[in-house]
Amino acid sequence: MAQQPQMEATRSTTYKRGDMVLFRDVEKFWLGLPGHTFVGRVERSWRHVDTGKVLYDLVELSGNCYVTGIDPDYMRLLPATDAMHDIDTAPLSEPDPGAMTPAAVAWLRQHLRQDSSTLPARH
Repeated sequence: MAQQPQMEATRSTTYKRGDMVLFRDVEKFWLGLPGHTFVGRVERSWRHVDTGKVLYDLVELSGNCYVTGIDPDYMRLLPATDAMHDIDTAPLSEPDPGAMTPAAVAWLRQHLRQDSSTLPARH
C-alpha cells in the first residue's frame, strides 16, 4: 500500500490587536532550549518589506516583554471559549466542590470575594 504524501497545513489566520495567542520559537524548540513556547497578546501587525509576509509584534505575558517580528506560522489563537470552558461547564449543582476544576473554583472564590464586599454587614 503506497503512503500518501503529507499535505502541509496552510493557515490563513489573521490576528488582531488584543488577541491572545500561543507562540513557539521554533529554533529554541528544535534545539531543546527552555522558554520556547509562551502566551502572548498581539500588539500590532506589519508587512516585512523584503518578503511581503505579515509579521506580528507580541507582548509575552509572563514577563511583560515586547517580542517583534513573529511569524504567524508559529502562532495559534487562544479563543476565549477555550479559556472559559471549565468555568462555563462547572458542575455547580454538584455537592462536591472537588468535581469542579481548580480554575473554576478559583474563579468562583475570586468573584465571591469581590461580591461579598457589596453585601450588607451581619448583625
